[in-house]
Amino acid sequence: MTTDELVVPDERTVPLLPCVSAEDTLAFWRALGFEVIWEQRKPYVYLAFRWSGFELHYGSASAGLDPSLENTGGCMVMVGAVAPYHAAFVAAMRKTYGKVLGKGLPRITRYRPGASRFSIVDPSGNSIIFIRRDEPQELEYGGSKRLTGLAKVLDNARILREFKTDDLAAFRALNSGLRRHAGTASAVERATALAALIELSIALNEPDRVPGWGSQLREIPLSAQERQQVEHAVADPGVLSGWLPDGT
Repeated sequence: MTTDELVVPDERTVPLLPCVSAEDTLAFWRALGFEVIWEQRKPYVYLAFRWSGFELHYGSASAGLDPSLENTGGCMVMVGAVAPYHAAFVAAMRKTYGKVLGKGLPRITRYRPGASRFSIVDPSGNSIIFIRRDEPQELEYGGSKRLTGLAKVLDNARILREFKTDDLAAFRALNSGLRRHAGTASAVERATALAALIELSIALNEPDRVPGWGSQLREIPLSAQERQQVEHAVADPGVLSGWLPDGT
């Protein structure tokens, strides 16, 4: 009998993530509804959590690890449908914290309808990325080559937000792109860019910018279908309240 014949294919890998603060880690995942299945502080930290059908395990972080750099570690959670997970975690955050934690540590990234992934960044700077199993393989990071003008800028900003989680880069791309291409862009493209800039201004804690973008958005004539398209471009259509014109 060979060595290979002795191996039973029933393996299961479990990510071991660095933990800077046991108290903060326990509080955060409990707030999101995770069950604590192991809690150990001595002789070393070991924490384990379970939610639905997956587990997250934590061990002691190395000395001097800076969570704010957000390069600690992470794992991917492959799922059939992303939206229900995001909705469940957002609801848990609102129940515990009274709001969605959208910036700083810990936080959850936004979820735009139709997107194939989102991330949770824990108190230690680990990224837990929820990804749809059938996520398209032909994604073009940096903007589709089939698009031009403001449509290409919008696509690039989407990649920056949803896949690189870089809100500031997305804001800069949209801001400069709108100035360059507004004259040749369609009404719905301009409205979508302005809606995204409103959402990003709030996410980046620059609410003073919102009235300027909003007043421009209010002046763009949109059909009912186009208005719905713009609403679907942001995670929370409520941020457009008072700025989005009625569909004609």
